[in-house]
Amino acid sequence: MSVVQNWETIDVPPQFPDHTQLPESDGTFVKNFQAHPQSILLTDSIDPVLQRLHPDGQYAIGQDCGIYWRETEPPEKGAEAPDWFYVPRVPARIDGQIRRSYVLWREFITPTIVLEFASGNGSEERDRTPLSRSGEGETIRPGKFWVYEQVMRIPYYGIYQNQTLEVYHLVDTTYQRMTPNERGHYPIPPMQVELGLWRGSYSSHVDELWLRWWDEDGNLLLTGQEAAEVERNRANVAEERANLAEEQAKQEQQKRSQLTERLKSLSPEQLQALGISLELLD
Repeated sequence: MSVVQNWETIDVPPQFPDHTQLPESDGTFVKNFQAHPQSILLTDSIDPVLQRLHPDGQYAIGQDCGIYWRETEPPEKGAEAPDWFYVPRVPARIDGQIRRSYVLWREFITPTIVLEFASGNGSEERDRTPLSRSGEGETIRPGKFWVYEQVMRIPYYGIYQNQTLEVYHLVDTTYQRMTPNERGHYPIPPMQVELGLWRGSYSSHVDELWLRWWDEDGNLLLTGQEAAEVERNRANVAEERANLAEEQAKQEQQKRSQLTERLKSLSPEQLQALGISLELLD
């Protein structure tokens, strides 16, 4: 684009595209077949907590979509695409559309946590290479760890690799690796939850190790399907107890009726000897 000023043409850089025009992911293949359901599991189970923390609905969850932290050409070179992240106090929709990316310098609010499901040896997720230029003047792409720590300054960064989890907390200007609590979980106080590993079945995956959330008392946060199953089981147990109580009441009533009939067959003298009043049998 160009404008005319004092009869001279001045080139103006094009406006940086908005969230609907920016690439929503980094274009790489999903790391493995568990990655996608893992993201859904995290979102499904944490949503009720975030709704309580944000009754106005102002929060956003990203799943393998871009966080843009600098303007580059092409745009995706200035972005990182965490597998899962959460941003407080921002709308999930912009102009009625679900956001497809997050432009950090336009909204100013840093994600509270980013999670990466590492493949291979995890070198990409632990890359601390700073932003710099080569001897030929070309920009050297910085490492993901360095960007999260030094540019985005995200308070919590989790790396899940080979069924192990490591979580980093930003202390001053540096990530410090966290030590799990007595439950083996990592507390995330701003979200009022803990993050850890859970073995079980989810989606079509049987007996896998999954990233899960717990509340601050150590109770597992359930997905909607899990909560519905718990409620069905609770209702079934309540129904069985009610049926058992009804059956016991019927048996007791039957026993009382049989006893009354037997007593009615006795003579007044026999009833008197037993200390039973005739009026009680009416």
